Amino acid sequence: MSDLDHLNFYDEVEIEDMDYDPDEETYFYPCPCGDRFAITKETLRSGDCVGRCLSCTLIIKVVYDIAALDD
Repeated sequence: MSDLDHLNFYDEVEIEDMDYDPDEETYFYPCPCGDRFAITKETLRSGDCVGRCLSCTLIIKVVYDIAALDD
Protein backbone atom coordinates (compact mmCIF):
# COMPACT_ATOMS: atom_id res chain seq x y z
CA MET A 1 0.00 0.00 0.00
CA SER A 2 1.41 3.36 -1.08
CA ASP A 3 1.55 6.43 1.16
CA LEU A 4 -0.76 8.09 -1.38
CA ASP A 5 -3.47 5.41 -1.21
CA HIS A 6 -5.24 7.09 1.72
CA LEU A 7 -5.45 10.48 -0.02
CA ASN A 8 -8.59 11.62 -1.82
CA PHE A 9 -7.35 13.41 -4.94
CA TYR A 10 -9.63 15.79 -6.79
CA ASP A 11 -7.86 14.83 -10.05
CA GLU A 12 -4.65 13.53 -11.61
CA VAL A 13 -2.92 16.17 -13.75
CA GLU A 14 -0.04 15.74 -16.18
CA ILE A 15 2.72 18.25 -15.46
CA GLU A 16 2.60 19.34 -19.13
CA ASP A 17 -0.95 20.62 -18.50
CA MET A 18 0.19 22.89 -15.67
CA ASP A 19 1.46 26.48 -15.91
CA TYR A 20 5.06 27.02 -14.79
CA ASP A 21 6.41 30.17 -13.16
CA PRO A 22 10.21 30.12 -13.56
CA ASP A 23 10.72 32.94 -11.03
CA GLU A 24 8.99 30.95 -8.28
CA GLU A 25 9.97 27.54 -9.72
CA THR A 26 6.35 26.54 -9.12
CA TYR A 27 3.75 24.74 -11.21
CA PHE A 28 0.13 25.92 -11.06
CA TYR A 29 -3.20 24.45 -12.14
CA PRO A 30 -6.71 25.97 -11.84
CA CYS A 31 -8.81 24.78 -8.90
CA PRO A 32 -12.62 24.67 -9.09
CA CYS A 33 -12.77 27.01 -6.07
CA GLY A 34 -11.36 29.79 -8.27
CA ASP A 35 -7.80 29.76 -6.95
CA ARG A 36 -4.93 27.51 -8.06
CA PHE A 37 -3.22 24.29 -7.09
CA ALA A 38 0.52 24.77 -6.60
CA ILE A 39 3.57 22.54 -6.32
CA THR A 40 7.20 23.60 -6.37
CA LYS A 41 9.92 22.03 -8.46
CA GLU A 42 11.81 21.31 -5.22
CA THR A 43 8.80 19.40 -3.86
CA LEU A 44 8.58 17.35 -7.05
CA ARG A 45 12.32 16.57 -6.93
CA SER A 46 11.85 15.21 -3.40
CA GLY A 47 9.33 12.70 -4.78
CA ASP A 48 6.19 14.39 -3.46
CA CYS A 49 3.51 14.59 -6.18
CA VAL A 50 0.70 16.26 -4.21
CA GLY A 51 -0.37 19.67 -5.48
CA ARG A 52 -2.34 21.67 -2.96
CA CYS A 53 -4.84 24.45 -3.53
CA LEU A 54 -3.77 27.78 -2.10
CA SER A 55 -7.30 28.49 -0.78
CA CYS A 56 -9.26 25.29 -0.15
CA THR A 57 -8.65 21.69 0.92
CA LEU A 58 -8.58 20.06 -2.53
CA ILE A 59 -5.44 18.27 -3.69
CA ILE A 60 -4.29 16.87 -7.03
CA LYS A 61 -1.83 14.17 -7.96
CA VAL A 62 0.78 15.54 -10.35
CA VAL A 63 1.96 13.00 -12.92
CA TYR A 64 5.55 13.69 -14.00
CA ASP A 65 8.92 12.21 -14.89
CA ILE A 66 11.45 13.30 -12.29
CA ALA A 67 14.28 13.02 -14.82
CA ALA A 68 12.57 15.58 -17.07
CA LEU A 69 12.29 18.31 -14.42
CA ASP A 70 15.57 19.95 -15.36
CA ASP A 71 14.74 20.25 -19.07
